[in-house]
Amino acid sequence: MQIDITGLPEERIVFAPSPLAELGTALHALTEPGHHPGLHGWTTATCAALKPDLADRLHEADFLWGPTFSDISLPFAALADTQGLPGATLAEDLDLMDRLDDELYVAAALEISCASLYSRGGPSPLVDAGAREQALERAMARGPRQAEFARRLLADPPAVRAWLRRFFEDCDAAFFGDVWQRVRVELAADARHKAEVLRHKGLADALSEVSAALSLDEEQRRITVDKLSNGRATAVNPAVGAGLTFVPSSLGWPHLMVLHAPGWRPVVHYPVARPELSGTASVELLQQRLEALAHPMRVRICRNLARTAFTTGELAAEHGITAPEVSRHLAILKKAGLIRTRRRGRYVLHQLDLPVVARLGSDFLEGVLR
Repeated sequence: MQIDITGLPEERIVFAPSPLAELGTALHALTEPGHHPGLHGWTTATCAALKPDLADRLHEADFLWGPTFSDISLPFAALADTQGLPGATLAEDLDLMDRLDDELYVAAALEISCASLYSRGGPSPLVDAGAREQALERAMARGPRQAEFARRLLADPPAVRAWLRRFFEDCDAAFFGDVWQRVRVELAADARHKAEVLRHKGLADALSEVSAALSLDEEQRRITVDKLSNGRATAVNPAVGAGLTFVPSSLGWPHLMVLHAPGWRPVVHYPVARPELSGTASVELLQQRLEALAHPMRVRICRNLARTAFTTGELAAEHGITAPEVSRHLAILKKAGLIRTRRRGRYVLHQLDLPVVARLGSDFLEGVLR
């Protein structure tokens, strides 16, 4: 994922929390609790306390916050006069959402899956028959209630938009108001800190503060986001002006979301905290480690190295293969960072790096959900 920042002044890069974006994250955690094991206590207690009517409505349009995050939760990014700043309150954010025109709103709401068409743009399902058919097909795959919601949205956008605003307001009254009171100070402090790093140390340092998955290519003037998905965005956009916004989230880990739809200001929605055991391995390194373990002989070698240190000769004798063959397998495991090597006299000993291997599952989950 790349964001072109050619010609972008640093003063057009802003850090700001968004109540509506955090509400979208909260709704996502409630509908996809498996993505957020660290929030298990909160999601369980919150779902149990929801009134039946609100719990029912939560799932009526859950494709807006379940499998993907709808861009309607970041409406400021489509409005040129906001200068890339969300509202200070949920009501202000909802007012910004109300300002989106129907075509843009419906297109963003019905971007139901992480489709390759997202970064290419295209006509709104509200006015294009092909886009409408595709949106309805995706909604039907989510279930009959979601399909019915999509049909209502296409038939009567104002009524459904009013329904959705009321739903957000009811969620605020039921549980999100308390959540926002708890996290807003932390998010505002995080945004201020990263803005100070940007001002005093530069963009590269600010990006490293946001996430190890972000990097800056000074020569090419682009930001690379280490994700399994592909996409491109430009921070100098005639439709909404030049700018890039970073929105912190208290509930977001492991997701690092990038709004890169054409015609919108790019937004990076990032988690402010993550578990201590969260791996910092790049997607490329994660793939390399999984490929290293895909060979049955290397798995058997790992079984030995998990128990104690072995020399190359001992592993060759153990598995009935030649020392050069063992060396080739060890080189692949070592390049992937899965084993440690030390010398003891004239012997070279190899051993599995247990903490690294223990994190493979969480690394994989974070990588695919990022």
